[in-house]
Amino acid sequence: MHTRRTPRTASRSVFRSASTPASRRGGSGGAHRRARGGVRTAIGLLATAALLVSACSSGSPTTSAASAAAEPATLAALPKSVPAALTSYYAQKPAWRGCGVPGFECATIKAPLDYARPSAGDVRLAVARKKATGDRLGSLLVNPGGPGGSAIGYMESYAGIGYPAEVRARYDMVAVDPRGVARSEPVECLDGPDMDRYTQTDITPDDAKEGDGLVAAYRTFAEGCGADAPRLLRHVSTVEAARDMDIVRAALGDKKLNYVGASYGTFLGATYAGLFPDRAGRLVLDGAMDPSLPARRLNLEQTAGFDTAFRSFARDCVRQTDCPLGGAGTSPEQVGKNLKSFFEELDDQPVPTGAPDGRRLTESLATTGVIAAMYDEGAWPQLREALTSAMKEDDGAGLLVLSDGYYERDADGAYSNLMFANAAVNCLDLPPAFDTPDQVRSALPDFEKASPVFGEGLAWASLNCAYWPVHAAGEPRRIEAKGAAPILVVGTTRDPATPYRWAQALAGQLSSARLLTYEGDGHTAYGRGSACIDRTINAYLLRGTPPEDGKRCS
Repeated sequence: MHTRRTPRTASRSVFRSASTPASRRGGSGGAHRRARGGVRTAIGLLATAALLVSACSSGSPTTSAASAAAEPATLAALPKSVPAALTSYYAQKPAWRGCGVPGFECATIKAPLDYARPSAGDVRLAVARKKATGDRLGSLLVNPGGPGGSAIGYMESYAGIGYPAEVRARYDMVAVDPRGVARSEPVECLDGPDMDRYTQTDITPDDAKEGDGLVAAYRTFAEGCGADAPRLLRHVSTVEAARDMDIVRAALGDKKLNYVGASYGTFLGATYAGLFPDRAGRLVLDGAMDPSLPARRLNLEQTAGFDTAFRSFARDCVRQTDCPLGGAGTSPEQVGKNLKSFFEELDDQPVPTGAPDGRRLTESLATTGVIAAMYDEGAWPQLREALTSAMKEDDGAGLLVLSDGYYERDADGAYSNLMFANAAVNCLDLPPAFDTPDQVRSALPDFEKASPVFGEGLAWASLNCAYWPVHAAGEPRRIEAKGAAPILVVGTTRDPATPYRWAQALAGQLSSARLLTYEGDGHTAYGRGSACIDRTINAYLLRGTPPEDGKRCS
């Protein structure tokens, strides 16, 4: 989830990590906090957001996952149903080498560019692992979301060193950057200066000229992606990434896939279970997405999710002595109006940031910065400070830091591949939320009702896929994964990027799902401070014991 999507402010891709807004599927999880140095948790961009910012299993859960585990990468891990044309891919043996990070090993595994035509060429997938230190259960793949989040970066900076010690002792921690992402033949669209211009594009156009400027920005972004990877862009779908994971599973020697996916990573994991229910081991889907929703509905519901999170922030803010949006007793509605007024002032007159490159804080950058802080309530004090500086001292540096962290922009002005991959996957997975600016204008009342503060920007951000150079290959669909072992679906009640309703919906679709609820704030739940959540997930991963369906934690 955020469910986070593509470039911009708050409307991009909302399935991501802890960046910011909205694109399409849910983005990464709270546990993955600060994977690259911003306020993040997992990766979750919106389905919409392009600019701103988504045979049967045999045996018990214990035998289905744990016993599957520890064979060398041989044909013993090759399922009988693999087509002959894919046999060589499934029979690969990774050549592990040092990664440059102590304790981690890296390898490259090949997958067919086009599963319908395996002879058409390969995609090279970057894989990393940190071996179990105790009695090994098997491999545990992790994915932080996005789409576009680097699973390897997430594992090296968090999962491989920060997951509970007992989990890391029993599992080889494994990460695969999905095709088109980070180290796996990354899609590139714009250089640093062009991305700076793109992220500052006005996403709340006041007239036809500004609307034309936003459309031009989307076209430029899409053309850049198409020029960089004309063949790959047609083959970065979630279905293909899930099929890649099955090749990796076989190469690792595991009969079953054990997996923790956050935000958009839940959609990837659910897709795997739907394709290969008999090979699904212990799957944790944290910050779940609803795969049955079309892009427009995904974006609208994510917009409402950000509003829910903002209202929680607003109630907390006015109880503090340093809230620049209102004092004690100020309603969340009024806090929202005050913030919206500030955004409108920035639309007319951006404020200085002191950045060496001269960038000023625009409405779009400020919106992204605020949305980024919604992913993790631990960032709320930082957000209050940044808003105070911008609103009372004309110093936008703090909000710019939050925005740059969301976009994964380095101090030297270089951007990671996150936003590019986010758009590439989201725009291929589902038909566009909107095809024309007029459709956006017609939908504005619904989006502004869902979020008076963020609705307008997120609606316009949902237009990005309309100009994508490749037609969507996917459609909304229910995923049942009949025959799969119990799958643990986790939802947070005030999750901004992957609304709680999505976890309920996915748990209702998956035939073997158990729903685990975290009553709290922030994006995703595992590793974010709830002992109840962590104990429950650890018991499932280590002993194959899922909780009773409907268990709630705080």
